[in-house]
Amino acid sequence: MIRRILFLSLLGGTSLLTYAQENVLQYVKPITGTRKMGHTYPGATVPFGMVQLSPDTDTIPYEMNGRYNKDVYKYCAGYQYEDKTITGFSHTHFSGTGHSDLGDFLIMPAVGELQLNPGTADHPESGYRSRFSHSTEIAEPNYYKVKLEDDNIIAELTTSTRVGFHQYTFPASSRSHIILDMMAGIYNYENKNVWTFIRVENDTLVTGFRQTNGWARTRIEYFAMAFSKPFKAYGHQNYAKDVYKGFWRKFDQTKDFPEMAGKQIRAWFDFNTTEGEQVKIKFALSPVSTQGALKNLRAEIPGWDFEAVKRAGQAQWTAELNKIQITSGSHEEKENFYTAMYHAFINPTVYMDTDGAYRGLDMNIHTANGYTNYTTFSLWDTYRALHPLFNVIQPKRNADMIQSMLHHYEQSVQHMLPVWSHYANENWCMTGYHSVSVIADAIMKGNAPFDVNKALDACVATARHRTYDGLGYYMDMGYVPEDKNGASVSKTLEYAYDDWCIAQVAQKLGRTDLYNEFIRRAANYKNVYDRSTGFMRPRLSDGSFKVSFDPLQTHDQGFIEGNAWNYSLYVPHHPDSMIAMMGGKKQFTQHLDSLFTMELPDKYFAETEDITRDGIIGNYVHGNEPSHHVAYLYNWTGHPWKTQERIRMILKKMYHPGPDGLGGNDDCGQMSAWYIFSSLGFYPVCPGSNQYALGSPAIDKATLQLENGRTFTIEARNQGDKNVYVQKVVLNGTPLNRWYITHEEIMNGGKVEFYMSAKRGK
Repeated sequence: MIRRILFLSLLGGTSLLTYAQENVLQYVKPITGTRKMGHTYPGATVPFGMVQLSPDTDTIPYEMNGRYNKDVYKYCAGYQYEDKTITGFSHTHFSGTGHSDLGDFLIMPAVGELQLNPGTADHPESGYRSRFSHSTEIAEPNYYKVKLEDDNIIAELTTSTRVGFHQYTFPASSRSHIILDMMAGIYNYENKNVWTFIRVENDTLVTGFRQTNGWARTRIEYFAMAFSKPFKAYGHQNYAKDVYKGFWRKFDQTKDFPEMAGKQIRAWFDFNTTEGEQVKIKFALSPVSTQGALKNLRAEIPGWDFEAVKRAGQAQWTAELNKIQITSGSHEEKENFYTAMYHAFINPTVYMDTDGAYRGLDMNIHTANGYTNYTTFSLWDTYRALHPLFNVIQPKRNADMIQSMLHHYEQSVQHMLPVWSHYANENWCMTGYHSVSVIADAIMKGNAPFDVNKALDACVATARHRTYDGLGYYMDMGYVPEDKNGASVSKTLEYAYDDWCIAQVAQKLGRTDLYNEFIRRAANYKNVYDRSTGFMRPRLSDGSFKVSFDPLQTHDQGFIEGNAWNYSLYVPHHPDSMIAMMGGKKQFTQHLDSLFTMELPDKYFAETEDITRDGIIGNYVHGNEPSHHVAYLYNWTGHPWKTQERIRMILKKMYHPGPDGLGGNDDCGQMSAWYIFSSLGFYPVCPGSNQYALGSPAIDKATLQLENGRTFTIEARNQGDKNVYVQKVVLNGTPLNRWYITHEEIMNGGKVEFYMSAKRGK
């Protein structure tokens, strides 16, 4: 469908543009990645929205009998496509992560006898959960709809940035309920709630908060909940076994008592409904206060027009998705591409009220002046391609994200940049200090509207934090010793790359002392290379290599979520040196060939839940991030046609529309960002450099609408499933005699043409 779109330029605010635009929303499939290990959710959200309103399909606990329950891993996003029941609709979710939290403020409509427990998947009638069918399920950008079969209720969800909007169509009943479960959560366990509080302000307005202790150690989220019609009765049950309850026994708190407090609360609100009557709920979030939540609600959704809110959110998606307009003869390719863009534009998420107030890492209230504050930084994943993608098509947002990181640093008692942070908490997940990469990439690419010297100081302070994760050993010995600190090889390699990033910024800013210090540290990858095996290998504190070593094994071998075959190729900042170190171009090419063609038996990744057969090609693990640059390394061996061949194979094998359309965790958009770049024909092998390695574009044409007002067009002439090889590349009419393109060449606008063939190029 083609339609005319008018929109005001966000940059100048003065030019009015008119052009024919395809309805790209039709190609977005939020259901993609909801089966197996994609860990995406199908519910409603706007681009980078603070609310992610989505169904949860089970109540799998984080622990059973005092031990980690492995089944919980499937529910990082709260939803698994194979499930047959829905337990309710909660307001916060991670997209594509390999660990979890959130699932706040679960709402479930019901009729009949009031049941305050969620029941079980086998017997949903034993609780408030309901059976559902995918045949009645609709998932679109900023819209989700499903029929709750047990109670014959139609559930519809949409959002603004800070407000979730529910619309429930009830049958006729004098016993219709809205249940607010303050106990429910993702990666939940009995004492995860530190405290919850609900206050009934009047018969249509409820406020409250929830404080949890989980992946985020001290997380507080406030809400304001407005009903479209008055409830006739309400109440709650506190399931906590409190030893001391004070003198509140003077009241009957269980029913029609306007203040509810405790660790384990489920509340209910009763209505009379006629056949087909819609009960609507607006549910606003705030990191600051219930007053902030109420302000957010009134500012973003003052009325009750569900369709208008849905349309407004979908208009936001249309504007964001059209930043890259592609031409392709393949409907599936368009679905893959725009679904990838959708997933790439979910995280990081806005984390502040409409007035700019937010809770900081120090638990105090701060105000974001002149920028939007963001959270949900899965940096071990997203520094590789997602943030570099933002530097191309979302530079303003990326700069705001970096300012959010810098304020995190200022508020941190450790005086460190974020590692993996969300909701005013650092959870320290994964290795490296990859905020450094994100900051360096922006500075080196000229997208740094902040104090770059202060940013460099923050990077340096983080990289010198001796007590953090083996850094003291690394600084003294040039590597992390495995007998002192686990996953030592991964840490050494990642620290070395991040140090190279610091060196680039220091050189650009003329800070020679820092450049000299960190360019030396950037070579530390050499200290964990074992020439006798040809692999990176863990070393001990006495300088010897660990004796028991299996380069195929992912467990207890000095690596995190990867094996030596994949991680030994992680020297993105010095590929030429790495290739020479590993025997030269011919031997290295053979090594890469073996990676893609050998067979990796299941036993080698059986103990690593992030790696499954779905994300593996040979021994190349695409379903996890450390190898995402590897296929492009053929460009450095004189065999770019092999890069082109491998890229197109990976695109086909690892991505397709449908619930199982992702070969691994989407990881806050990193898997999707890889797809976007690789489909366009270039990829940031080394963020912090201004170069993008060329690959094999899988679209016929793409136009990037840049924030500076220019456009950059990519044309792949004669490309197809067989025509994957690049014969020549022409940039703005001039042959490009190299296998990379620069950031400046893209941002200056213009056109690059790939001439494709079924015949291998040079």
